[in-house]
Amino acid sequence: MAFGGGVWRVCAGAEPVGEILIDDADFPWLSGGFTAGPGFTAVQDLFARELALMDRDDEKGWEEWESLYDEIRRRVSLSSPDGPVPEFLLHIEGDRAWFRWSDEPFEQE
Repeated sequence: MAFGGGVWRVCAGAEPVGEILIDDADFPWLSGGFTAGPGFTAVQDLFARELALMDRDDEKGWEEWESLYDEIRRRVSLSSPDGPVPEFLLHIEGDRAWFRWSDEPFEQE
């Protein structure tokens, strides 16, 4: 799968959350410009809180981050130009998004 210039879609059910136009691929991360869709306002605060908890970088913050990210995963899906991906880690900040994805579930600790 070619990544540069590809458009990935974020959805909440059938509601479009936004699109990511890939402009950088640094394995295993892809990043690009994020264009919000009508469903973004419903999840925008989750992504802002997720980044704030990552910035805390302490044990309690990471525990809270895991719980919050579980909520993000319950509420949104990510699709490549070829279709939905089963596993991903997605960050959205302003007009940028970056993520990693897998065709298989990530390993659980």
